Amino acid sequence: MAVWIQAQQLQGDALHQMQSLYGQHFPIEVRHYLAQWIEGQLWDSVELENPQDELKAKRLLDSLVQELQRKAEHQVGEDGFLLKIKLGHYASQLKSTYDRCPLELVRCIKHILHSEQRLVQEANNVRLTPSGRHQQINQTFEELRVSTQETENELRKLQHNQEYFIIQYQENLRIQAQLSSLSAVPAEERTQRETSLQAKRATVEAWLTREANTLQKYRLDLAEKHQKTLGQLRKQQTLILDEELIQWKRRQQLAGNGGPTEGGLDVLQSWCEKLADLIWQNRQQIRRAEHLTQQLPLPGPMEELLTKLNSDITDIISALVTSTFIIEKQPPQVLKTQTKFAATVRLLVGGKLNVHMNPPQVKAVIVSEQQAKALLKNESTRNSGEILNNNCVMEYHRTTGTLSAHFRNMSLKRIKRSDRRGAESVTEEKFTVMFESQFSVGGNELVFHVKTLSLPVVVIVHGSQDNNATATVLWDNAFAEPGRVPFVVPDKVLWPQLCEALDMKYKAEMHSARGLCDDNLVFLAQKAFSSASINQEDYRNMTMSWAQFNRESLPGRNFTFWQWFDGVMELMKKHLKPHWNDGAILGFVNKQQAQDMLMSKPNGTFLLRFSDSEIGGITIAWVAENPNKAGTVLYYPPRSKQSVFGPIHEPMHGSPHPVDGYVKPQIKQVVPEFTTPNPEPSSGNPTYMDQAPSPSVAHPINFAIFPPIDPMMDADGEFDLEDTMDVARHVEELLRRPMANQWDGQQS
Repeated sequence: MAVWIQAQQLQGDALHQMQSLYGQHFPIEVRHYLAQWIEGQLWDSVELENPQDELKAKRLLDSLVQELQRKAEHQVGEDGFLLKIKLGHYASQLKSTYDRCPLELVRCIKHILHSEQRLVQEANNVRLTPSGRHQQINQTFEELRVSTQETENELRKLQHNQEYFIIQYQENLRIQAQLSSLSAVPAEERTQRETSLQAKRATVEAWLTREANTLQKYRLDLAEKHQKTLGQLRKQQTLILDEELIQWKRRQQLAGNGGPTEGGLDVLQSWCEKLADLIWQNRQQIRRAEHLTQQLPLPGPMEELLTKLNSDITDIISALVTSTFIIEKQPPQVLKTQTKFAATVRLLVGGKLNVHMNPPQVKAVIVSEQQAKALLKNESTRNSGEILNNNCVMEYHRTTGTLSAHFRNMSLKRIKRSDRRGAESVTEEKFTVMFESQFSVGGNELVFHVKTLSLPVVVIVHGSQDNNATATVLWDNAFAEPGRVPFVVPDKVLWPQLCEALDMKYKAEMHSARGLCDDNLVFLAQKAFSSASINQEDYRNMTMSWAQFNRESLPGRNFTFWQWFDGVMELMKKHLKPHWNDGAILGFVNKQQAQDMLMSKPNGTFLLRFSDSEIGGITIAWVAENPNKAGTVLYYPPRSKQSVFGPIHEPMHGSPHPVDGYVKPQIKQVVPEFTTPNPEPSSGNPTYMDQAPSPSVAHPINFAIFPPIDPMMDADGEFDLEDTMDVARHVEELLRRPMANQWDGQQS
């Protein structure tokens, strides 16, 4: 009853709209006196398109009639007597109207309730949640269905009246012909017949005059209703295409940075198909109205009104078709030449508009950022490269109702780069894959040339460019605004915004919910801005430019902030992902912080942190062991090494400890066909990090964080996995045969 109470408080146009929902099909008195009962029923549980739910609808109808009869029986007094009669009449009326079609009663009441809720929400300026917005869209579709059915009924009525008018008009012409033929009739008979025919003609002409005015009013009323329906269609289409579809595209773009995989495309297609169906029905109605007008021209503005309506609805359907030609599966945003890639395009209204009856062909070309800007201005332009296997015919899949083209084997053969500005590198240059096609609708009645652009892609020719190209893509995906000019992004952003993008990317690479905590982000801010004094509150309003992110090297280093961060992700993803997800790696800690953390800890306590001076390096820091006192090797924070690394390390079997405290990595060639499925660990190969208490290193505070330099370590004592793997790959190339890498010391 809450909705009805608020509905009664509506004013102005909203009140008028609410009142117009009622009539003989469902009296407003029934809504008023059964408000609580009506709002308490599960009308939405009845599927209107499911004949099997007709029994549910019949029970609801019977219950409604019984409630009305019960309400009528409880009325007393003089006023109650009149109400008793009225409610009893309504009960009989509803029973006779909907007994054979109970689903129509449910449709009627659902439409009323949804419309009332929308009017109340709009009046209260309630901000709709996504589910509420979806409910609003469905409500509007129901309203559009009802209004389209009403104009269909009005059009049929107009056609019937016009046909009768034409019959009477022909009768008038026949009378006039008879009058003209009386000259050959004798005078006496002519006078009598002439008088009779003239009286009949006067009656018919008077009727024709009245009916002509009535027909003109019918036509104008129908045109006004079509105008109202078109306005509602345009509003609904704007909501779906400019909000819901744009949000889907935004989610698709963020998925490129590791955001949640975009969903909801099937829901969008169902909405777009409903739009297409309603638009096409109204367009056909307008064309039939035009035909009736041409068949019987009458004075007035009807012809101009219909021409305007036809033009408006053609614009609406054109916008729908061109906007729903989308890229379902984007091509890779870092696109390497001479490498196979795939993409999928889809027309969301293809099945509904029968586009598949003449299967269209889609062509893919690659264009530069400047060429993309020219395309938006409808300027002609050339391609920036050559894509192999770039033509594909759209296929209709009846089970899903989708019309799509799957490009499975495209390859970028060559690329033509534009002149770069200033410090811009090739990995900052953006291209886009453009898909274009031509659709015919209504048996070539309407033909649409459509184009859609992929997300920006960065073209590389070597894997070494992947790191910087990924930075360009990440920045664009994170900070692109809807409706931008291709492919404009802000030059600087707030640091917390960048943190969100980095956290999203990091979690995606780790396939884990463990992302970057506040302490990690403070560390990254200190590194990015080269200031050890920054805290969490300081960086909230700080901004970071693209140049700081991935153009200018960090102070004293030969790499950028992004290159360092990407190196961390590569290290974790390829070698240490389980240990990060288990919390065994502290990671984002600098030298001084590591020293402060370990200073007060027992001998043998150690931690793992990311190298400051090397990309993709990890440092093991520990508290030096007193040679005169045996102790237990601990992990920071205080946890036993066995509890953390026990499941992943191999026990030592009598191997002597290395002189310098480090286990040398070794490369072993293995012939795959002679390997056993589960080889036993070699007794002479100790596992890295699995050794006796850490070696004693002279230190004034009995603390050794950075061990002596090892051939496979950098100047900071950091173990560089990438360098070692490069050696392995080099040996493999020399041997020209597959090999497996096995480390005597595996990193823990």
